[in-house]
Amino acid sequence: MTINIDSLFKNADPVVANILNNALSEKEISSEEGLELFKVNGIDFHLVGLVADELRRRRVGDTVSYVVNRNINFTNVCIKQCGFCAFSRDFREEEGYFLPNEEIVRRAKEAHQLGATEVCIQAGLPPDMEGDLYEKICSDIKKEIPDIHIHGFSPEEILYGATRSNVSIPEFLKRMKEAGVDTLPGTSAEILDQKLRDKISPGRISVEDWETVIKSAHKMGINTTSTMMFGHLETLEDRVKHIARLREIQKETGGFTEFVPLNFIHTEAPMYKHELHEGIRQGGSGNDVLLTHAVSRIMLNNSIDNLQMSWVKEGQKMSQLLLMWGANDFGGTLINESISTSAGSEYGQLLKPKEIRRMVKEIGRVPAERNTHYEILKRFDGDEEVEDKLDTVTNSQFGSYVELIKINKFNYTNPRKQ
Repeated sequence: MTINIDSLFKNADPVVANILNNALSEKEISSEEGLELFKVNGIDFHLVGLVADELRRRRVGDTVSYVVNRNINFTNVCIKQCGFCAFSRDFREEEGYFLPNEEIVRRAKEAHQLGATEVCIQAGLPPDMEGDLYEKICSDIKKEIPDIHIHGFSPEEILYGATRSNVSIPEFLKRMKEAGVDTLPGTSAEILDQKLRDKISPGRISVEDWETVIKSAHKMGINTTSTMMFGHLETLEDRVKHIARLREIQKETGGFTEFVPLNFIHTEAPMYKHELHEGIRQGGSGNDVLLTHAVSRIMLNNSIDNLQMSWVKEGQKMSQLLLMWGANDFGGTLINESISTSAGSEYGQLLKPKEIRRMVKEIGRVPAERNTHYEILKRFDGDEEVEDKLDTVTNSQFGSYVELIKINKFNYTNPRKQ
């Protein structure tokens, strides 16, 4: 489809039409212009989505990618108490758990045998952690499964590991790369505004340190994702500034593989449940979620090719809509999704490959399995039914977060008390 600009914008607000015209001409859209797009309604609302979809088509075509992966959140014990996190537990709580390395490796091997090409490893920050824990996890996994991709350890965890090891961030990243980490998730970003971070997650990694980890990783050849958590206390100005900041980092390093807007799951989030902040919202509305993905595509179109939506947070049908509002990636199968689930997400912990392919085909697009670096492994552009190993298992085979926190053998024990 080729957009006829004259007919498309005939009834649009002139300011919005000019911004969208510039976007279609592949000009960079400023934060101020992005803010204007967030405020649209009526016909302009639909035009923003249509332009985002057109830019997506030009940039990455009609392929919708996904990765077969497993999340391994090896502990929920954390020294931080972020207001949005319902996953973490204090080390004194009975529901604290900690998976030993042999269980982490077992889960990675099980996923690999079922076709996973990636394990995503993130967790809480346990007190008195050994400085080389993260390195040992990586090396133990690679020893057993050398060809699995380790996508793990957020900037918050990298900073914590460096602090516990008493080395610089670049030195710790070098050790992690040597131990087997392949890419980092760009989580712990939330909103890159220090005043807001001090409110929703006091003591969490600073904006400056987050950037240091990300840029240092990129400079040594470790790609990362990029994320934004929205729908809580942030303003629309905060969002566009966050997106623009990521764009500037990408211009400098070129190390982001994707951008993922993450809707705030409010149900069990402490800052919502306990009414810690006036004006806190229940995540983004349907319109807000659509606009956030569309504006992200429009602002990042010349810098970050891939826009991923989160089926865990948005559900399957909204995910299909988002693929028509600028997104081109379905994310991962996940297998064990604990963090959003603990916050109150109701969309499950596993999405099988055949379900992803079905949903993609339902909207007239072409599903494709990719690896973490967005290299296409298999395209499914025919009508034939394909069944992967992961399609044959039952969801209950992997257990749930609710079950995990009750398994006695994984109960957390403070190292100082052993």
